[in-house]
Amino acid sequence: MEAGGDARPRDVFLVAGEPSGDQLGFKLMRALRALDPHARLRGVGGPAMEREGLRPLFPMDDIAVMGFLPVVQRLPLLLRRIRETAEAVIADPPDALVIIDSPDFTHRVARRVRRALPALPIIDYVSPSVWAWRPGRARKMRAYVDEVLALLPFEPAAHARLGGPPCVYVGHPLIERLAELRGALASADGPPCVVALPGSRRSEVERLMDDFGAALALVAQRVGALDVVLPTVPHVEALVRAKAQAWPIAPRIVTDEAEKFAAFRRARAALAASGTVTLELALAQTPMVVAYRVSAIEAALARRLVVAPSIVLPNLVLGENAIPELLQEDCTPARLADALAPLVSGGALRDAQLAALSRLDGLMRLRDDLAPSAAAAREVMRFIEPRA
Repeated sequence: MEAGGDARPRDVFLVAGEPSGDQLGFKLMRALRALDPHARLRGVGGPAMEREGLRPLFPMDDIAVMGFLPVVQRLPLLLRRIRETAEAVIADPPDALVIIDSPDFTHRVARRVRRALPALPIIDYVSPSVWAWRPGRARKMRAYVDEVLALLPFEPAAHARLGGPPCVYVGHPLIERLAELRGALASADGPPCVVALPGSRRSEVERLMDDFGAALALVAQRVGALDVVLPTVPHVEALVRAKAQAWPIAPRIVTDEAEKFAAFRRARAALAASGTVTLELALAQTPMVVAYRVSAIEAALARRLVVAPSIVLPNLVLGENAIPELLQEDCTPARLADALAPLVSGGALRDAQLAALSRLDGLMRLRDDLAPSAAAAREVMRFIEPRA
């Protein structure tokens, strides 16, 4: 598939709207260049994509906003950036448009481009969570997305069931990091290590930190001393440190990702907020209990809108609720401790969860052991080849 002779270099326009998309984008750019060293890669991205040679139309910070109020406050700028991005594609049509995650931004760009350039291939790298909520969005995507590149192995079947666009599993970026997640174990001397992960958003930390600290104290009363490691991220570190001062067991707080993965390798068990970190823990083969709590209004909306049988990603990949999840009124120190203590002390519950986690490799690995970015690049080039 490499370009050779007089073949015209491929031209791909990429649009990433937030840091996670920037990380996927730079790896995709690198993989595309491995297939065509002269490929023209342009569009919207962040620092990682810029280091790969992208000259973005505007700073990604303009559009990387989360939450209702921040979006409303920046709405005029967001609408202008949507229009500018679509106009840049239309004015100089590429061989393909790749939109990367951030559906509230990227899908609006895609719809505008599709109206003006109906024959241009549009590829969506990262499926919206149509399997969890707003399932009707899958069918609507058929009008402006030619193929979805899925990070989770159950997503192609979900799109087929919901009438969405063709969908191909290209692998989750975490499967490229198994060596880090499962490197040599640190010394197991001393009390058992438990990793506490109360979330990366202020609202999550506010709602979960106190209960996590109390639950760990109850577990220690049952199984003995614990070595608690609490990984966090810089933008909530101050809040985490302030709330950790009230914990009966003082945690060791770390902000470096390498230290976090080292804790996963050493951990006997984990207590985690729902999110991508649960997939990291699962691939590290760390038994866990997952918790989450939102406001009463958000919970009422979720009960009406969420259609997934679990909010825990590894459970969805496995097709069974192997990992206990304690949500809303069930997220109490006593119930968290009841679920966590057997994972620390050992026995049938721990063994059953470890057996389930051992199945993840077979479910998530790609044929030929391709890297996810290489699989994604191959799919993009498949659309381009007839046009090049």
